[in-house]
Amino acid sequence: MYTLQFDLRENPFNLTPDPRYLFLSSQHRGALDHLIYGIVERKGFIVITGGIGTGKTTICRFLLSVLDESVDSALIFNPFISDNELLQTINQEFGISPATEEKTKKHYIDSLNEFLLKNFASGRNAIILIDEAQNLSPSVLEQIRMLSNLETEKEKLLQIVLFAQPELQDLLSTASLRQLNERITVRYEIEPLDKEQVHDYIEHRLKIARENNGNLVFSQGAYKTIFDYSKGIPRRINAICDRALLIAYTKDTYNIDKKMIKQAVNDIGRSYLTKENASRKMKNNFLIFLLIFLIFLLFGLVITMNWDYIVNLFPNTISISDL
Repeated sequence: MYTLQFDLRENPFNLTPDPRYLFLSSQHRGALDHLIYGIVERKGFIVITGGIGTGKTTICRFLLSVLDESVDSALIFNPFISDNELLQTINQEFGISPATEEKTKKHYIDSLNEFLLKNFASGRNAIILIDEAQNLSPSVLEQIRMLSNLETEKEKLLQIVLFAQPELQDLLSTASLRQLNERITVRYEIEPLDKEQVHDYIEHRLKIARENNGNLVFSQGAYKTIFDYSKGIPRRINAICDRALLIAYTKDTYNIDKKMIKQAVNDIGRSYLTKENASRKMKNNFLIFLLIFLIFLLFGLVITMNWDYIVNLFPNTISISDL
């Protein structure tokens, strides 16, 4: 709506994971370096974690766009599947034609193993990328572990990349998934952007979308306010900037200031931007309350266990039994 007004080819702040707009901050470059290392060195398992909206899916799509032609890939974007459906989807993504109408696990794994052996003999690599992996069921994660057994005496035939929210780490630490957890040797967590990176992130996206140098200007106060409300999370930055540009369009101005950012935040809804922080605050308050309760409980136990000693310290005190 506002693209023509601001001389933009397209909306620079769409929420879709467009790899053209990937901003390689030190955090995102680190994630990409770990991915490339794990794939090239055939490490078997790679886990990339990060909070909601930190750019995991964008990195996943960017990786797919820059993979060498010698690498075959299978992208799983729906984690709510059974272990059998997982195997079926992987084979479909690799273009493995079913030899029979049989749809058993053994059939899928045998077909996949045959494909991977031929792939390896041709000097090729194969990777599976699974987005939103924190939603995978324990049985599917166990099946993924079993796929890592497809290997030669020296090399892994299949590299498996899990993109997930931090909750996956809690899931992997359970006793039932300990074997899988121990096989993951390449891990990286994407942290939110800092204040300076937020400024560079916004300018990066505007530069890609602009027809020329453009005339749209964000004030320093606007950048700071965006950082304060977004907490450095790219998806939140996009949501705030998109609404701010719409407000600027309605006001027929090319200058985005602090006041417009606050109006954009109010339009979006502060709860959208602070829900995670509010939840953390409630959790912290609960922990503080629990700590105070335990201190009072311990204090009460100490007094009860040493009551006779305390009474002897004050011999002139009248006890209830003396009344």
